[in-house]
Amino acid sequence: EAAGTAPRKKQEEGENMYDEELDGNSHVEEPTMCVMKRSGERVPFDVDKIANAIMKANREEGIMSERLTADQIREIAEGIRKDAENAGRDLSVEEIQDKVEDALMGTGKTKVARLYITYRYKHNEMRKMSDIDQKIVGVVERDNEEVKQENSNKNPTVLSVQRDYMAGEWSRYYTNRYLLPEDIVRAHQEGIIHFHDADYFAQHMHNCDLVNLEDMLQNGTCISGTHIDTPHSFNTACTVASQIVAQVASSQYGGQTITMSHLAPQNPCETGAGAGGDRRTARRGQAFPPGGGGGPQGSGERVPDDPVSADHAAVDQRAGSLRHGLPVSA
Repeated sequence: EAAGTAPRKKQEEGENMYDEELDGNSHVEEPTMCVMKRSGERVPFDVDKIANAIMKANREEGIMSERLTADQIREIAEGIRKDAENAGRDLSVEEIQDKVEDALMGTGKTKVARLYITYRYKHNEMRKMSDIDQKIVGVVERDNEEVKQENSNKNPTVLSVQRDYMAGEWSRYYTNRYLLPEDIVRAHQEGIIHFHDADYFAQHMHNCDLVNLEDMLQNGTCISGTHIDTPHSFNTACTVASQIVAQVASSQYGGQTITMSHLAPQNPCETGAGAGGDRRTARRGQAFPPGGGGGPQGSGERVPDDPVSADHAAVDQRAGSLRHGLPVSA
């Protein structure tokens, strides 16, 4: 056998007459295989990590006869390494894990395969939960830039807003995990689109309103099951409008838009009819026109000033300007 080995060595030496040093290629390194992580980072391919992950699942199996041998584990890991070499590109972590699952199922050790799949799922869930934990800490420490820039109407330094954001982080996770299609979530994460107010999407409510204040004031409305009649004064109209805004805010998220000029038709105050049945109108603090049945004696008597505030005349003037489309000064 030794005599036969010597000629074979000489033959191999003759076939390898190529001298890399003479060609200048002795220090050229072969390209390193890499794996594409979930974050997009490229890291060197490590076959030992694959073997270690399989061994962890293998040790969880209590029946020795159902376990893989060390040689089987090494064979699976080496097979995946060869697949990575022949892929011509960087394999992703998910692709490698899929290959491990297929290889485990191919061995017939289905219990170990299930343990590996469960192990993989739990780690994915832990990774997502860890991300939520980091975001919540960012809300508390006020350095979560995504939250700070999500809604310019909310001050993240206010305690009640922080509590809202902390709950919103979990709601956003639930929306991305279970409600939105994966391509929408991926497009949002990659900056292709922006899915606004994802932290409210899980709730059965809508976003933003253009409140039809004119119809509610002119024809009456219903708030919390109680019918509200048409207001007959500017003060009452403002009160009803504020109640409408508060009620809408409790049933939706986002902003509201109302038209302030819809308050203007409620501005004039009517007086009772005189003896002749004639109805005259005048602003508070102003005199009725002389003659007719406007005042109590029909002689230009002033309408009593509002006892609550002397500023109502200015408010009425502003509302009248709004009604006629005139500019209003502050």
